[in-house]
Amino acid sequence: MISAALLSPQSLIGGWLLYVPVLIWAVLRAPWVELFTDSRRQHLLFGTVFALFLLWLVRRDFDTGVSYHFIGMTAVTLLLDWPLAIVGGLIAQLGLLALGRQDLAALGVNGALLILLPVAVTEACACLVERAQPRNPFVYIFCSGFFAAALSALLCLLCGLGLLWFDERFAMPEWLEDFVGYLWLIIFPEAFINGMVISALVVFCPEWLETFNRTRYLSAPWKDEDPRP
Repeated sequence: MISAALLSPQSLIGGWLLYVPVLIWAVLRAPWVELFTDSRRQHLLFGTVFALFLLWLVRRDFDTGVSYHFIGMTAVTLLLDWPLAIVGGLIAQLGLLALGRQDLAALGVNGALLILLPVAVTEACACLVERAQPRNPFVYIFCSGFFAAALSALLCLLCGLGLLWFDERFAMPEWLEDFVGYLWLIIFPEAFINGMVISALVVFCPEWLETFNRTRYLSAPWKDEDPRP
């Protein structure tokens, strides 16, 4: 998460111009009728938003104005699907804003980096997996969960550093070439947290995952011959 003081006015405006249209699109595409008529979906949405809010509260704030915390949007996207994931991320952001843990001016930039980018990466990975139509649920867990979370964390970090470098308001460390070695300290925990959550949901509550094809993954294997009596 980036403070507004580290970003130029052009970057702040660009963040809003990117975040708001996608947010409106997500609101229009969200299944509101099913949500209002299904109490299970309502509980999933509220519980997911609350868990995401708590996850974002556990963070390390640096004196430079940059904060580090786990993202968690991969699991949220697979659980709620991308429209409600974006809406849920916004609600969690508003909770941080109410507590004074986020700047209103930087809400668009942080929303684009920490919500839109992970949701887009996760949705792309889930679509590729679904297009391949694998029958092994491990493919879904690894590709849509572990790999998507790791890739999301990597891209969020690189895009955030690129934005700070472009605005020239953040003093980059002199050991930037050694920063690659520290990427694993960020990527692996993000992948592990999201992957383990998805693994647990696939095993215990697969009906909660909106992007999980239970008919294909959990159906009995087809046999050429009937078993002999």
